[in-house]
Amino acid sequence: MSTLSTHVLDTSAGRPARGLRVSLADATGAPLGDGTTDADGRIATIGPERLPAGDYRLTFDTGGWFAGEGTTAFYPEVVVAFTIADADQHHHVPLLLNPFGYSTYRGT
Repeated sequence: MSTLSTHVLDTSAGRPARGLRVSLADATGAPLGDGTTDADGRIATIGPERLPAGDYRLTFDTGGWFAGEGTTAFYPEVVVAFTIADADQHHHVPLLLNPFGYSTYRGT
């Protein structure tokens, strides 16, 4: 079964991004789930237990999170669009974040 997880690290501070809101939607924008990162910057499972093959979007509320940290940031949100080709695999989408940039990749 395909499951989805994420992990957010604040690379400017060298620590996990605790308390950052993340939402999952399908390609049409229909909401499928949301969550908040834990003390380690992780959301172990977001969305339904099974995600069929298709296109999805994770939206990270980076502006709200940085505001809560007392930091001015350039990006109010980060949207990561990705494709699930094999619905039988686990998918992990990490986000490396700082106030003026970000990077993402397919993790394990």
